[in-house]
Amino acid sequence: MGLEVLFLILAFIIVISALAIFFLSRFRRCPPDHILVIYGNVGPGKDGRRSSRCLHGGAAFVMPVVQDFQYLDLTPITLDIDLVGALSQQNIRIDVPSTFTVGISTEQGVMENAAERLLGLKRDEVRRVAEDIIFGQTRVVVATMDIEEIISNRDKFVDKITNGVEVELKKIGLRLRSEEHTSELQSPNT
Repeated sequence: MGLEVLFLILAFIIVISALAIFFLSRFRRCPPDHILVIYGNVGPGKDGRRSSRCLHGGAAFVMPVVQDFQYLDLTPITLDIDLVGALSQQNIRIDVPSTFTVGISTEQGVMENAAERLLGLKRDEVRRVAEDIIFGQTRVVVATMDIEEIISNRDKFVDKITNGVEVELKKIGLRLRSEEHTSELQSPNT
C-alpha cells in the first residue's frame, strides 16, 4: 500500500508541475518596442464587442485554447515619397519630394486599429500601405492650393499635408512621427 500512495503522490506532483509549466508558458511579457496583441475570446469592449486586447509594455496571461497572441513592432519606418507631377489648383504640375517617418501608434483606440488592420503584415506591406496614404493625401492638398500659396506659405502647406496624413494613418493604426517637405515647381510641358 505504501508504494501505491507514493506512486499517486508522484503522479499528482507531475501533473501539477506540468499544469504549472503549461500555464506559466502562457504568461507573456511585452517589451517596450512592441505591442502585445491578444486575440480570440478577449471579452466585451465599450461597444459590446472587441476583437483584440492590446498592451504596450507590461504583461498578460494568454488563456489557453480560447486566446492567442502576436506582437506588433514599434520600430519607425522611414518613407521617401517622391510625388512627381501633382496637379495644383491651377493645373500646374509640381514635384513634392518628402520624407516621412511613421510607426504604429501606442495611443488607446489607435493600437486596436493597428491590431485589426496590420497584424500579420510584413514590414514592407505596412510600408506600402503608409506610402499609398501619404501619396493620396499629398495629392489632395496640392490640388486644393494655388502654386503661389504653396511657395509663399510653406508652413500652411506642410500643416495641411501633416493633418490630412495623420487622420488617415490613425484609421489603420499608424502615426506620423516626423516629416520633412520640399517641393520644386515643374513646368507643365516637362
